[in-house]
Formats: sequence, structure tokens, C-alpha cells
Amino acid sequence: MDLERKSSASNKVPEPSVTSGEDVTQSHALSSIDAKLERSVVWKFDLRLLPVLAIMYLFNSLDKSNLGNAKTAGLEKSLNLDIEKNEYSTILSVFFVPYVLTAPFLGLAGKKYGPNRVLPVMMFCFGTCTLLVVAAHNFAGIMTLRWFLGMSESAFFPLVIYYQTMFYRRGELARRLAIFYAAQSIASAFGGLLSFGVFQIRGGALEPWRYLFVIEGACTILFSFFSYWYLPKSAGEAHFLSPEERKVAFQRIQLDSSSVVNKPLNIRESLAIFKQATSWMILSIQICLGVPLQSVNLFLPQIITRLGYSTVKTNLYTVAPNVSGAAVLLILSFLSDYTRLRFPFVAMGFLFTFIGMVIFAGIDVEHQLKVAYFASFMMTWGTSAPSVLLDVLYNNNVANENKRVLLTSVAVPAANMMGVVSSNIFRNEDRPKYIPALATTAAFGGTGFILTLAFGAYMILDNRKRDRRQGIKVKPTEIPTEKLRDGPASPDFRWCL
Repeated sequence: MDLERKSSASNKVPEPSVTSGEDVTQSHALSSIDAKLERSVVWKFDLRLLPVLAIMYLFNSLDKSNLGNAKTAGLEKSLNLDIEKNEYSTILSVFFVPYVLTAPFLGLAGKKYGPNRVLPVMMFCFGTCTLLVVAAHNFAGIMTLRWFLGMSESAFFPLVIYYQTMFYRRGELARRLAIFYAAQSIASAFGGLLSFGVFQIRGGALEPWRYLFVIEGACTILFSFFSYWYLPKSAGEAHFLSPEERKVAFQRIQLDSSSVVNKPLNIRESLAIFKQATSWMILSIQICLGVPLQSVNLFLPQIITRLGYSTVKTNLYTVAPNVSGAAVLLILSFLSDYTRLRFPFVAMGFLFTFIGMVIFAGIDVEHQLKVAYFASFMMTWGTSAPSVLLDVLYNNNVANENKRVLLTSVAVPAANMMGVVSSNIFRNEDRPKYIPALATTAAFGGTGFILTLAFGAYMILDNRKRDRRQGIKVKPTEIPTEKLRDGPASPDFRWCL
């Protein structure tokens, strides 16, 4: 069944023109879709896609962030890393160079060949890199593996975001993406528990921290084979839907996600997204987000070490903050979908991070352990939610699939690129207080808070300006995305806030 051709004929519902001053609502466009059937389709997507994608991202997060746990169990000593030369910070930093350089290319490859194929291949590659860490015995070995790990993980999260926009409408995306992204917080918590157990191993053939990489790498590789076989290409081609359900699934995305569904890759069209000034504002906010995000992901065990607990307890004490971070992420994302607002919750997350870092840097940790531990909770609250909701914000406002996948493949790595900053501000000579690192992280969080509010104010004012120009007040949700191919250049365009 040629679903794309059918969408332009029988499935495409004519809309009254906004420019004519008539009231446009998607209720008319969606009237041909049976509500009960649509709920069934969405429920099947939730059951079939979200668990698999969440597990894939859990392994992705574990493989990326396990060095922090391994460091507490003697990785630096085993690999003879030079503390004075900050070689540990270097192996953290090198990950982000190929991560940033290769992400746009792998993102476009995902658009051409399908995320359902490219994502499992990437998963196999970064699982292999993780497993091979067991054979690393010096700085050069671990440095090389971290380079290829960064390359193989680079477009994973951007492609998952784009993949979900192929199945869910704009108002459904935040909570689904949050459930998926919560896997990172759960991975951090699970990584702490797994490390707690693995580091109890004594007398084995390997040092305890190496077993961590064996277990995580092997499980990642095995799951990549399953995901390659399991994931569907798109909503309209999902093998677990009936023909009627596939028709509904396709029409949903045509009306409330993409201007043209399954549009072939056009690189020149993709690059046009960077002609919009707002794309650079989004990248600026992503960069501000990157430092708090990477600081917490990479250095939370080192931050909590300041509480004075043993190595085993330190890893165990990272569990609760990460679990609470996942809970806050889900709460804010569900509220965001319910209110159809994004930027206020992004700003709230930046504020949490700023306050948490300032508290931890400003108090006497040794005498105020409970307050310090609570501050570590606020750090995790303020990193996960902005990452998800900022991605949803700009994906909601880009209906062109080519532009959307490229912007996501640049914006997400831009945030992760700031891991280079995080890796070099948590210096050994500043431990255990890490005051310069905490102050720098707080500064980026505060700047992100201001930029997010400024961007939100711009979108509100621009929507009002467009309403006045057309002599009509219309909500962003009332305009079918098939009318929004040209983005802000279209007179029908309204910002999803």
C-alpha cells in the first residue's frame, strides 16, 4: 500500500485558509479519524516502541557514563593515568570530539536509511567499544576506545527523538520522550547499583571495575540484534498494525507532526534550517544546558564523594538523586503535554540546577550533610527535564522532516560537546570541594534560565504579531502541520510555546 500517495488523495482533508480569516481547527481535519481506533494505535505504539527504545537508551547511557563509577574503584591506578597531566579528564573529553563531528552525518544517514536500521547498528558499535575496554591497559588504549565510542554514540539520541516524531503527534511527544529519557536517570541509578555489586567481586581473573564493562558491553551487543529485527520503519509501515490502523497512523503524523510524511532526504533543504535566527538561539540554550547536564552525568559520584562516605557507599548514594531526577522529569513532561507549554518548564529546570550548585558550593558540607545531599537531588532535577523539553520545543516547531532531523543532530551534540568543559573544570587539584567547577556549572545554568525566558517572550510576542496581521486569533495546535512546510516564513505559522 502506497500510504504516502494515498495521503495526498483520500486521506488529506482540505482545510480552510487561515489567511482568509476563517477559524481553523484540527477537529475538522481529524474528524475522519475514529477516536477509538486512534487510541488503539497510540496504545500499541506505547507498548511496542517505548520499552525497547528505553532499554536501548539505558544501555547507551550506561556505556557512556560508566567511567565515573570505574574511577571510584581504581581505574586511574590500573591504567597508570598521570594525575598531574589530568589524563582522566582527557579521556573524558576526547569522547565529545567525534561525538560532535559525526552526529550530523549519522543523523542524515538515519533519515536516508531509517532510524530503525541505523540505531541498532550504532548500538552494536558502542557495545563493542565498551566490551573492548576490558583489554585496555594504558592511556593510549582507553583513549582510542573512547574516541570510537563517541563516534558510534553521536547521533543516537537525536535519531531517537526524530524516530518518535514519526509515530507521535506534537502534543503526545513530551511525555513519551520523557519516559524514554528517564532511562538515562534510571541508568545512572542502575549503574550505581551494578557498580555496588560488581565492585564486591574479589579474586577474579579481572580487576573488579573491568567486570562492569564486560557486563554492560555484552548486554548492549545482544540487545542490538533484537532491536534490528524488531523496530518498524515508520508509523504507516508498522508491522504490528492492521491496514486500517496503519492508515490512521499515517494520517495522524501528516496532520500533527510533519508537513510531508516520509519525505526523501534533501541535504540542501535540511541546511536551510540554519538560516533561521531562532535556530541559533536554540543552539545557545543547548550549550548552556550542556555543562550542567554533563557535569551531573559524569561527576555526580565525585561530587557525592565530598560527603565523606566509602567508595561502595558513594556509588550507592548516587541512586536516590538519579531516581528523583527521573521522577521530576516525568512530572514536568506530563504537565508540559497537559498545558501544551514547553519553555516555562525548561526555565524551571535551569533554575533547579542553578540553586543546587550554589547551595552545594556555598555550604559547609561536612557539617550540613543533609542539605548537601538535598542539593545533589536538585542538580539531577535540573538536568533531565530541560534536555527533553527543549528538544520537544524545537521539534514541535519544525514540521519539515529534513530540517528537523538535521537541527536535532546538531543541537543535541552541541549540548554534549560541553562535556569537554565539564571534563576539565572538575580538576583533581580542586577536590574535594570543586568550587570552580560548581561555580562554572551554576553560571551556565543561570544563563540558560535567562535565555529560555527571553526566547519564550519572543515566541509569545511573535504569535500576537501574526494574529494581528491576519486579523484572527489562532492557537498553534489548530494549524495542521501539512501547512507549515516553510516554518516561520509561512503566514499560517504559530510558535508552539
